[in-house]
Formats: sequence, structure tokens, C-alpha cells
Amino acid sequence: MSAEPNDPALEHQNGNLSQEQRAGLISASPDNMTEASDEDEHNEEVKSHENGEAHVENENETEESEGEESEEEATDEEEEDEGEEDDDDDDEPALKYERLGGIAHQLLQKDSASALAYSNQHLALGTHGGKLHVLDLAGQPVKSFAAHTASILDISMDSTGDWIATASIDGQVAVYSLSNPETYVFNMKRPLRTVALEPSFAKSSTRSVVSGGMAGNLVLHEKGWLGYKETILHSGEGPVWQVRWRDNLIAWANDLGVKIYDTHSQSRITFIDRPADSPRADLFKCTLHWQDENTLLIGWADHIKVARVRARPRKSSGSNLPPLLVEITAVFQLDCMISGIVPHLMTRSPSSVQTHDALVKNGSVRSTVSPILTSFLILAYTPPDTSLLTGNEATADRAEQARKLAERPELRIISRSGEELSADALGISGYERWGCNDYVLVDIEAAPAKGPPGAAQGGERYYIVCSPRDIVVVKPRDWRDHVAWLVERKRYEEALDVIERMGHEEPGVTKAEKDELDAVQIGQRYVEHLVGEGDFVKAARLCPKVCGHDTKRWEDWIFVFAQKHQLQAIIPFVPTESPTLGHLVYEMILAHFLQHDRQTLLQTIKTWPKGIYDISAVIVAVQSELDRAPSSSSKKPDGPDTVILMECLAELYTLNRQPGKALPYFLRLRRPNVFDLIRENNLFTDVQDQALLLVEFDQELREKRKKDGEDIDTDPTAAITLLVDHIHSIPMTRVVQQLQNRPYYLYLYLNALFQKDPHLTSSYADTQVKLYAEYAPRKLIDFLRASQYYSLEEAYKVCNERDLVLEMVFLLGRMGNNKKALHLIIERLGDVNRAIDFAKEQHDDDLWEDLLRYSETRPAFIRGLLENVGAEIDPIRLIRRIKNGLEIPGLKGALIKILHDFNLQVSLLEGCQTIMNGDCADLARKLHRNQTSGFFLSAKTPCPICNKPIGQGLNSLALLFLCRHVVHADCVQHDEELPHQLDPTLVGMGIGGQPGLSGKVAFTAILRARITQGCPVCHKRSEGQRT
Repeated sequence: MSAEPNDPALEHQNGNLSQEQRAGLISASPDNMTEASDEDEHNEEVKSHENGEAHVENENETEESEGEESEEEATDEEEEDEGEEDDDDDDEPALKYERLGGIAHQLLQKDSASALAYSNQHLALGTHGGKLHVLDLAGQPVKSFAAHTASILDISMDSTGDWIATASIDGQVAVYSLSNPETYVFNMKRPLRTVALEPSFAKSSTRSVVSGGMAGNLVLHEKGWLGYKETILHSGEGPVWQVRWRDNLIAWANDLGVKIYDTHSQSRITFIDRPADSPRADLFKCTLHWQDENTLLIGWADHIKVARVRARPRKSSGSNLPPLLVEITAVFQLDCMISGIVPHLMTRSPSSVQTHDALVKNGSVRSTVSPILTSFLILAYTPPDTSLLTGNEATADRAEQARKLAERPELRIISRSGEELSADALGISGYERWGCNDYVLVDIEAAPAKGPPGAAQGGERYYIVCSPRDIVVVKPRDWRDHVAWLVERKRYEEALDVIERMGHEEPGVTKAEKDELDAVQIGQRYVEHLVGEGDFVKAARLCPKVCGHDTKRWEDWIFVFAQKHQLQAIIPFVPTESPTLGHLVYEMILAHFLQHDRQTLLQTIKTWPKGIYDISAVIVAVQSELDRAPSSSSKKPDGPDTVILMECLAELYTLNRQPGKALPYFLRLRRPNVFDLIRENNLFTDVQDQALLLVEFDQELREKRKKDGEDIDTDPTAAITLLVDHIHSIPMTRVVQQLQNRPYYLYLYLNALFQKDPHLTSSYADTQVKLYAEYAPRKLIDFLRASQYYSLEEAYKVCNERDLVLEMVFLLGRMGNNKKALHLIIERLGDVNRAIDFAKEQHDDDLWEDLLRYSETRPAFIRGLLENVGAEIDPIRLIRRIKNGLEIPGLKGALIKILHDFNLQVSLLEGCQTIMNGDCADLARKLHRNQTSGFFLSAKTPCPICNKPIGQGLNSLALLFLCRHVVHADCVQHDEELPHQLDPTLVGMGIGGQPGLSGKVAFTAILRARITQGCPVCHKRSEGQRT
């Protein structure tokens, strides 16, 4: 199986290990953990070493017992393996693989890789030719150095990635910088195996470097005032195979085991022994990896140990003990050699249903799901020559001496409980020639990708496997890989579910990947698969997601379903808008309903928007079916199919803007919306000859509603309302002619007309009297009072025939026969109050006299008259008519009421007189005050009549009235010409009039005699004119 579609050279074999190999994993137990004691350092080393040997022996014993059991059950397990291999094919791999791009391939064509390191987005690649190449994560060159003359066996980079240290078998340690030409070279005279830079090398003043090799010395170089000084941290225990520096802790491995040095206390804090019976250290290297500041992963040969550094408890601390101690928290023995070990974050499988909520939040399944636990990623190497493990290298057998081809290296994920979670065989170029020490495994923390604001930020974590001729990038599989894996196994529904839950398109996807992960394309293949399997319902349910807004794809699939005679499966999902398909598709669906499901045809016509299909073509098809149906020509359809077809035609004609053609079908079907149809489409002229049919139809609806328990007495009749509201389009004469033989309907129509306008029914007044008397006697009296167009004699005759006394009394009053009317009230009705009201209405003294005469022998009438005495009835006159000895019930109370009312009337009159006298006095005083008081007047005061100044001329005459109005003499109406104003100078000389007050009085008297109307301003106000 191919591990990565983009790189066929890398092969993935998931679960290719046998049961015996998997059984070789041994879990750690608390008994196998070692801890530094509180005694001296030497005792700590001895105890740790002894515990380690005991642990290995226990593991071997367990392994031997398991081997014996497996041999006994080998036959049964072989049969089970065949079934398990098939099951393994269905297990989704956890990792994906691709070769490093850029110039990495070109570099390895000319030289072979020997070491690899990573820091801060840079890769440092060392070769057997002594070259150092710095690359970015894409494999593009950054800088190269001719570092050594022999193979570079180890590389170390500081935390900034700017400083790089290399160790070579030429005996030199070289330190280079990417940003400046500064270089440090240390010649150790013996081949070196490992080197480690101080993590904060770029910022440190000491710029420390630690290295070791075949000389067996672990040497620390620190920069001082006079240059670098050399300090030997450890020696005498064989070659130093690897050293790793994290914060203040330095861990190194030699032939005896692993030791950890604390730079703060400048003391060695622990010793972790090498497993007993381990193969040669120079053939199977030790791998040290700091998982964090306190956890060290140790992979040596086929053993894994996890060391945890913690502070020593205060109660057990002493002056000669280091401040830190180390615990061995886990020990594993594998069935392979370890070429590399790094921590691996365990996450849930992308196929797990529980990850769906997390998938929605972020695009990467394995980078966003919260880690459950840290597991181990192991680069496993299986030795082809078992003599290397047993120590039997000096053999005389030539077959044993021949170099054997190595197997493929494997990447295994091991949980902390010792369970193998996955195993992938790598197709490394030339893997047959490489040994365990030729491989390097590093973990990469890539820079966070730029995403939209608010998106989850975090660097992508992946790994790189390096061999002499190949560099492979190992990445956790994300949701896109999961989808591709599901599609490959035809699990389309799960793939679509994953894509749908993602909710957005991931950036940086190539076109090929986009096509592969396109939900539409996957859905298309899924639909094809379902159709091929015959699951048309599920395929139809999936079509909206697959087709979306693609009109052509929709039409193609609909025609496929039609050809398969499964059109009913996809019809519920066919879109009618966004997108709108071709007319032919919708007409084909309607034709399907016409043949198989006519009730659904009607519902579809009602719900589908108009314009998406040819309505005329559908009308022709439905009409042809109706013509073939039985009883289709009768006024009332019988069969249910006929009813549905008529309803379809009515709806189609309405949609096609032909309401006139739809109206006959609505009437035949007795549909209540026929009245709305007439109003909305102005079909009044079309129904002017169908008035009786409309009224009958409306009455049927009302009867049906009445049977259902609805209150319809107060509801207006829809048909009558329609006829009355549109008398201009539906003439009254036509309606009356059609309703002539149905008097009740005629009564309803004429009554509605009369309520609208009494003058409209003037020609049918006598007919209305008969109709009211027949169907609504209570309304007859109101009609008689409101109408003036009926014949009194005919109306009286009709009322007399039906013994309608009130109506007869009213008509007799209208005809002037008041006595007979009064006689009917007294004799037939016996209602004194009504008799009194009738007498009041007529204003006839003779009628009052007749009423009094009739009442003389009727005590009840006498009492009623006494209780209603007033201006029309003189109580004295009534009392004198009472015969002696006539017993009148309630007479005393009636007389007391008369006296009380009389006293109240007298009191009211007196009070009104007092109020009037007071008001008159107040008004008189106000008038006197207004007429005798002065007011301001000048020559510029305007005249109220002409609005010109009063003093417009020297001799102009102005008149002052007691109402305080001053007007020009010319503005006053007069019978004769008014005299002119006398000149005061001439009068003073005795010419033209008498001087003094007597002359003015005489002149005023002449003016008053000639002015007839008084003040013209007040006169206009009295006539309602503006002044």
C-alpha cells in the first residue's frame, strides 16, 4: 500500500508485524524503576546498575516463557493471522510520508548524509564528506560550510538556530554562525562522536560547548577572559557515544550507561546503567532526547527508559548530595533496535465520531484535538545478522560471514503502557545497505501558519527521518488524508460527513488535493455507487449536497432516475429555485404525478412557483385526462379523480392568468375562494348572469358551517355582498329577475341594497313590504319608517293580512286615521305608554280628548296618564274626569308624584328667575361701564369699515357710537346726505351755525335722524359678516 500518493517510492505497511514480534514488547512496572538514594554518588550508581540488571533478567525470563507458549500455539495463531491481516487493511494509518524537497536530493546524489539537527525553522545536514549544509524546512539552501575533512557524526544547534556545532571523526569540533563570520574550532586529537551546544549559546557569555568521542573524555569548553578553557567532566569509562544539553542538565552515554550532569551545582546527579547483555555500543547507538526540561528519553539497542528529574526533598537533602535526583518512570524492551526516539502526542483517530466537534473548530484533526497522552515515536531497525546480537561474530561459516541485506526500517508508535499503536515500514532508498547507526530521527516544530483572525494558532509538529541517501518527512495525517483514505475504501458517507463538519476550506491545498477532497466530486462518486447498488432513496437524499446549484448536474441525475423508473425517489429533493431547472424536467415530474399520484399533482401545482414550467402544456395534458374521465360534464363532479382534475385545471388557469376560465370549475367544485377569485380578477361581468348560482352556492357553504357548529347569524352573506358592492357591473334588474322565483334570496338582496342606500330599492318598495312581512317582520316597522316609496294602502293590506298591529298603527298614522290607530293601540295592544307616545307624535287635541275618554273606564290607563302628565296633559283636567267610586290602583302614589313634580318645577322656575335677574344686572353694569369710560383714539386709528385713518382730512366727519366704534361718516348707510362738518373758525365768527354746546347738540341730532341702522360695525357682526 502506498504511504503517500505524491511519492510512490515511500511504502506504508500498517500492521505488518507478526504476533510474535508484538508479543516481544514488555511494559515497565514500578519494580523496575530506579531512583537515586540519599547516600553517596557511588552507592547510587551501584544500586541503579543492579536494579537495571535485575530488570533485564526478569524481562528475559518473561520473554522465554512467552516464546515457549507461542511455539505450542503456533498452528492456531497462523490461521488467526490471515484474518487479522485483512482487518489490518481497514485500519487507518497514523502518519503520512513524503521526501524533503528543495536541493536535498541533489546534495545526497553527490554525498551521503551522516547527521541531522533542527532548531528554529532550520535544518543542519552533515555529510560523510565533512560538509555542513543549512536548509530551511522546504529543503532550500540557506548556507553551507566546508566544516571538516571527514565524516560529521553529530550536529548541535542552539535555541536561536543561528549557531551550529559539528563533531567529526577528524577530531575537531567546529562552531559556526549563520549571521556573522565568527567561528570556533577545537582540535581534540581523537575521533569525536558527539557534541552539544549550550542551549542559550548566542546570549551566553561563556559560549559553552561539550563534546566527547573515542578518547573517553567528556570535555566542556567555556569562554573566559583569555579565551576558551577546557574542563573534563568525565572520563575513563569508554567512548562517549552521545551527549545532549537541555537548560542546566547535560546527559551523555558511554559504554557503561547514561549519566546526567547539573551545571548549576557542577555535580553529576545520577547514573543509569546500560542494559545487561546489550549488543555492541558502536553498532547500535544510544539515542538521548530531552522531552522537556525534566524528562529524558533513552533509547539504546532494544531498550527504552524514561528518566524524570526532580528536586530532592528537603528532609533527605544533605551537604554531600546533589539538589536533584532522577527517577526511572518507565522501562520497555522491544523486538528491534532503536535508531531514534522522540515524543509523539497521542490524539484520537480522525475516523472517531467523538472528534467531530473538534474538527469543526480547526482544520487539522491531529493538531487541534487535545492530546490524551504523550507516546513514543520509534525509528525501529531489525538487524539482518543475528550474530551481531549474540556476539558470535567470529564464525567459520561463509554463509554467516556474508553481508546480509537489511530490512526496511519502521516507524512505530508505542504508548506509555507498552502497546504498539501503529507500525509503518519505510521505503528508504538503499535501505538494504544501511545499519542502525545510519538513521537519524528528529522532531520538527514548524512555525504557525498564517490564518484568518480568530483562527487557532499553533505550530505544526512533524518529524524527519534521515538516511545516507534519503530524507523523509513524516507528518501526522490530517482530516484531508482521512477523507482520501475513506474515499479509497468507498466509505463516501463518512468522508462527506467529515468534510461537512469541517465547515471551511483549508488554505494551502493544491488543485489535485482540492479535486480529491471536493465534497461535490466525492458525493458524485457516492451517488454513482448508490445507484449502482440500487439504493435510490439514499442516492436521492444525497443529491442536494452533490448537485448544489449546478443545473446540468441536477438534470443529468433526474434523467438517470427517470430511466431507472425511480423518479419518485428524487422528486422530493428537486429544487424549484436556486437553481431553477429546465421546463422539461418539471413537466416530466408533473406528467409522472398525473399518471401515478394526482393528489400530489394538485399539491405540487399549488406549491411550485409559476414560470418554471409551461402551464399551457400542462393544461392540455390535464384537460385530456378530464375529458376521458366519467361524469366530467355534469355540474357536480362525482368521482374523486374528476374532482382533483378540476381542481388542477382551476389552479392552472389561475396561474396562467385566465381566471375567467377557472371560474366555472370553482363553481362546480363549490370552492369558497370563488368570491375572492371574482374580486381579485374583476370577474363581475362574468357572473352577472350567474347570480342565482352564486347565492345558492353561498347558502350551501353557510349551511355547512352551521352544521359544523359555527355561528353564522351575524356573518354577512358573501354572494349578496358581492352583488351589492358591484351593482354597476352587475345590474340590479338582472339580479332581481334571476332571484324572482327564490323570494328569500330576493329578500336578502333587496335588504342589503336598502341598507346600503334606501333610494336604490325605490322601484321594489311594495315587494320589499311583502318580503319583510314574510321573512323579517321585526324589520318591517323600520323599513316603513325609513322608506317613502311604498303604497300605504298596499302596505296596510299586507300588515292586516298578517295581523301586524304595530305596523298597522304606524300606517294608519301616516294615512291620517289617528283615531283608528289609537283605538288599535288601546284595544289590541293595551299599552298606555305607546298610546301616550302616539298622541304626543300627532299633536292633536282631539286625539288627547279621545284618549282621556277611553281612559275614564280603564283604571290602568288613568294611572298611566297621571304618571306621564306634562305639557300635553293638564292634571286637573284628568282628575276631574275620574268618576266617583272608581278604584284606581296606585292613585295615591301617582298624585304624590304629580305634586312633587309640580313643586320641583316651581322651584326650578324660581331659581332660573333669580339667576336671570343676577345676570341682567351684571350685564347692565358692564354696559354702563363700557359706555361711560374713555378710550384711546388718534388720527391714525383705522376705520373698521374702510381701514383708512380716521383723521384723513381736515374737515372729515367721524362718528362715535356708544359701542365705542369710530367710523367715517361716509362709511355709514343713511337715507339722506349727511351735513358737512362746520368750520370752527366760521362758527366762532357767527357764520354757519350756532357756537357752543347747543350748536354741537343740534348738529348731532341732525346726523342721528339721517342714520337709520345705527353702528355699521355692529350691524355687520349681527349679520355674520367679518369686520
